[in-house]
Amino acid sequence: MKYEQTYKGKKVFLTGHTGFKGAWMLYWLYHMGAHVKGYALAPETPDDLYNVIKGDTLCESVIAEIRDRERVKKEILAFEPDFVFHLAAQPLVRLSYEIPIDTFEINAIGTANVLDALRFLEKPCIAVMITTDKVYENKEWVYPYRENDRLGGYDPYSASKACAEIVIDSYCKSFFNLKEFDKHQKAIAITRAGNVIGGGDWSKDRIIPDIARALQKKEDVIIRNPNAVRPWQHVLEPIDGYLYLGKKLVENPFQYAGAYNFGPLLEDTITVKELAQIAIQHWGEGRIQTPQLSGQPHEAGLLKLDISKAMTLLGWKPKLNSAQAIAMAIDWYKFYSEKPTEIAHFTKNQIEIFVS
Repeated sequence: MKYEQTYKGKKVFLTGHTGFKGAWMLYWLYHMGAHVKGYALAPETPDDLYNVIKGDTLCESVIAEIRDRERVKKEILAFEPDFVFHLAAQPLVRLSYEIPIDTFEINAIGTANVLDALRFLEKPCIAVMITTDKVYENKEWVYPYRENDRLGGYDPYSASKACAEIVIDSYCKSFFNLKEFDKHQKAIAITRAGNVIGGGDWSKDRIIPDIARALQKKEDVIIRNPNAVRPWQHVLEPIDGYLYLGKKLVENPFQYAGAYNFGPLLEDTITVKELAQIAIQHWGEGRIQTPQLSGQPHEAGLLKLDISKAMTLLGWKPKLNSAQAIAMAIDWYKFYSEKPTEIAHFTKNQIEIFVS
């Protein structure tokens, strides 16, 4: 499997391993022969991807708070990882309006806890810190955002992730400065992914899970913001980027440390309504309803990512167009509704197809 030589037999500390993106990454790492220690809260539902792939059998799983600084430090130092991938987060924009303080603590202070633990790790380590495309001060213009554009955030989620990036930058300069790499031997990178879609995500107020739930029940698909434009991509696309970036950091930390956008090509940045139409067409039936909703919290209407740096410097590029990404996600939910006991094998097949 791709990257097998980089990760086979290596220790990978994966925060957020029980989450949607984390479970996909765990499954990929496991099949490459990595020894994974996961750190996260328990999965929320029996249908979560982590449960259906029997994640507890794939890794050493620690169920704990990322806000627990001493526990984070204890688990990282005891494990002595070769790689750290930090995905643990409160990832929902709309929920962040309900729990803003928790969102800031989890996303900013949680990130600081991981980095602070690495200060005491007395061995070489690669750390890839996952944030979001929403870290940019979004002016909702037609231009795609580049890695050196201003950070910001209207909603608490976006702002908390921008705060996390400031934390990362401070630790990189203060404790993991590349000028002193021979002393600390830590290489740190930041990744900002677009809106990820794929099987096994059952989060509230996310478009693909909402569509899948409606179609399974033969109900109309309700869309809040039909004209909102997002950089949609299948979940395996950014994970591919994270794993590839980890490989490149091993090869040359001086050249590849820094921030990277991982998203679709610009022509694959489409509206919510277009995504829903493709999903319904692939499912085979369904209708869209776009009710007029009032009093809704602010959500960005337009967001695009410039992935030129990842393509040029890393040699990474997306494999799937938007229609293929949506179809792959819908295939997972449809298969799960028909043959739930076989979904783990189906998930592994999707990874293998993506890799090939």
